[in-house]
Amino acid sequence: MMRKKAMLSIDSRYTTMIENAFYYCNPPDVAPTVRVERPPMHEYIRKLLFQDLTKSNSDKNADKYSSSARVLRQMRKLNWDDPEIAAYITKCLTAVWNVKYYNIRCVANLLAGLVAYQENIGSQVVDGVLEDIRLGMEINHPKYNQRRVSMVRYLGELYNYRMVESAVIFRVLYSFITFGVSYDGSYSELDPPEHLFRIRLVCILLDTCGQYFNSGSSKRKLDCFLVFFQRYYWYKRSHEMYTEEFPFPVTVKFMVADLMATLRPKLKLCESSEDSIKGVEDLIKELKPKLVEICPNLLTEEDDAQAPQTPTSPISKEDNLCPIEEVDEELDDDHSEASFQDGDTDGFSGSQSQPLEDDLRPSMSQSDDADNDPICEAGDGDAPNVKAQQMQCAEDEDFMTAFDRMLSDSILHRNQETVKPQVDIVIPMNIKGSTVKKTASVFELKEPEQQPKCTINFVLMTRRGNKQQFKNLAVPVTSELAQNLKDREEAERMEKQHVKLLTLNINERQEEEDYQEMLASQQRPSVMNLNRDRRQKYHHPKGAPDVDLIFGSK
Repeated sequence: MMRKKAMLSIDSRYTTMIENAFYYCNPPDVAPTVRVERPPMHEYIRKLLFQDLTKSNSDKNADKYSSSARVLRQMRKLNWDDPEIAAYITKCLTAVWNVKYYNIRCVANLLAGLVAYQENIGSQVVDGVLEDIRLGMEINHPKYNQRRVSMVRYLGELYNYRMVESAVIFRVLYSFITFGVSYDGSYSELDPPEHLFRIRLVCILLDTCGQYFNSGSSKRKLDCFLVFFQRYYWYKRSHEMYTEEFPFPVTVKFMVADLMATLRPKLKLCESSEDSIKGVEDLIKELKPKLVEICPNLLTEEDDAQAPQTPTSPISKEDNLCPIEEVDEELDDDHSEASFQDGDTDGFSGSQSQPLEDDLRPSMSQSDDADNDPICEAGDGDAPNVKAQQMQCAEDEDFMTAFDRMLSDSILHRNQETVKPQVDIVIPMNIKGSTVKKTASVFELKEPEQQPKCTINFVLMTRRGNKQQFKNLAVPVTSELAQNLKDREEAERMEKQHVKLLTLNINERQEEEDYQEMLASQQRPSVMNLNRDRRQKYHHPKGAPDVDLIFGSK
């Protein structure tokens, strides 16, 4: 058959069928595949993660006897104290490209369950995912494309399960459209013009978790990112290499259009590269005044930095400013917004200017040093000493008002005399003062060994006219007066102890009742409506209605 195939001119389909049949009967001599030998514990871990954990058995509504719950229990039973086993589990949970694409969500779900018992594994896996994504952008080899897709999808699922914050997602998104990208038209090996894979990664990440950026600051950050993403998209699409003979891929167009329709259906998309650049410029003009209010020297620094340069395009002026507002602004609780996450969780945490101020302080200090050095070196006294003027804002006034109020309250509180508990017998002021002095002198002249006292010192107050006189009486401990005083003090102490025990018992009893009530509510069966099946169904009469039955016979 092979000789006949070589001699005859037949269709390529028949040629392929002949070759398939020949090689199926006579397979070529190739070296057998070498199977990696792993320890039994490693094989068991891989079986749990890559075989037993599937999409069907990790559903959120699965009961406690499902396979996903069993996998979680088995993972918890492993020897986490062994560094080798713990490191291999982290490696397997990070290498998510070994899992089927539709089962990546299951691995993220399992990791979220393990974090409650092993806190370190969460941060280790997230760090590994971020490092792998960055490594993929640096290597940029096609053989890692499927691996990069899996890792980006995994990062989005980790955000859905509240393992990372929205700031991490936006940092990765901005790195896709800025790392190694040259908007001035020069060739870049990290992101060549024909390389459109980063657009796919952005779409995959936003398709996975972008639906939760629908409120709060996350919504505003996504709106800003979409403006910069459209500029990157049109920068690729409008490149000179794409012509009528070699058009821009239609699949990428549809992918971006579907993404925009899902996230922001009412957003007006840019129709050209000029529109996208203009949109970025308008956004920067809107954000720059907010930054200038926080850092007044920011505008001066930009002018000084750009003065010796020849402005080539509006894009070159934007690169250093673009991601600042988006990445570093104050985050709200991302997971409450999703609720996700997150209606991803989010109460707005406060002013967005504070983190920006912290990030801009190093640049401000550098600019101050650069501006002050020439003035100090001149030393001729002609140039005035210019100092940066501090801008007053509403937050500073509110802080000073609250600080003054707290200070005044503290002063008033210190002026108020603490009320001491009143004893049964009021001690005269002169006796009280003399007692303090005598006590100090007694401690100074105290002998190393003191004999136990057999008497109790009482003060007898007498009055002659308007003058009070005090006499010290040494009453024996065995006297009736001393015994009555001790008995009364002991009775008061016992009464206080009894009240304390009663209060503690009441609190413990209330806690026990609340706990029993909670257990009873969990074990109480749901009430079924037994009368539901007894209701007779209405049977509609068939045929024409009986007129005599309705209106009566004549």
